Amino acid sequence: MTRFTSLLLVVVPLARPVCLPLVCVSLVCVFLVGVSPVGCASYESDPANIPEPVKATPSAPAAVSEEKAAAVEAVATHSGRASEPGAEECNAVRTPTLVERVGGDKEASIDIRDGVYRFGPSRIESPLPAGYPEPTPPGAIDLKKYPTVRRAEFVSSGSPASGMNMGFFPLFSHIKSQDIAMTSPVEMDYRDMFDPTTGQRVQKGSMSWTMSFLYRTPELAPTGRDGSVQITDRPELEVLSIGMNGAYGTGIVEKGLGLLSAWMKDHPEYEIAGEPRAFHYNGPYIANRVKWSEVQLPVRRKG
Repeated sequence: MTRFTSLLLVVVPLARPVCLPLVCVSLVCVFLVGVSPVGCASYESDPANIPEPVKATPSAPAAVSEEKAAAVEAVATHSGRASEPGAEECNAVRTPTLVERVGGDKEASIDIRDGVYRFGPSRIESPLPAGYPEPTPPGAIDLKKYPTVRRAEFVSSGSPASGMNMGFFPLFSHIKSQDIAMTSPVEMDYRDMFDPTTGQRVQKGSMSWTMSFLYRTPELAPTGRDGSVQITDRPELEVLSIGMNGAYGTGIVEKGLGLLSAWMKDHPEYEIAGEPRAFHYNGPYIANRVKWSEVQLPVRRKG
């Protein structure tokens, strides 16, 4: 039984009014596709409730059989079409030329086992867009270079706590109609919601957020508009990124931005070059304690 078939079978019983129906349906959807920040049980707005990063003991690289190597190569070159075999298999690769460790836990290191990114009990099992750098392990701070990526965006204003659940459906409907496989992470961009110098949450009438599903490759569909969804190409970007564990929401973003702001104060040769964003790699079926995310600030070197 496919994940989408399972979705059709379980939405109805779980959509009964035990909580807001749209929230419940959204939770079911993200449970089955596996990589969304939304869900009524996992949103956290208080940075004090975000745990310290999990710990990991590096392991020796496992031997890779010829059969496994061929499978990994097939995943790496997958078109990103949901109807093709292997669409949901992770395409984990190391990307040392795109990542520089600059702070936090400088000894933290991800593992790749069975084609999956791992850090202690945390893991990422869905494919990343082609050319994306490897994830930053929880507790570490990296400078990272991102390529241009095509993405489907849903923009809204006000608090993301309830609104993100409304953003899921148009995005999921879009990729389903275009035969586009779900990737990881789900990206959240925040405009006028955090003080760029301290990372603390602020209240402004102009604040808004954008939820984005990422295309694996730009050939999957053209840019343009599909109802409330905008398909656009995000340009190349350099960011300062910290890996995090904990429930998804503005709380984890505020805590991560505070740590990035402290790094920026110690490195005046860099300046902020854009609004913050968060990467959410796991679905709500993963325990909050080991959920893997990144909080990022676009940066550039001065001069």
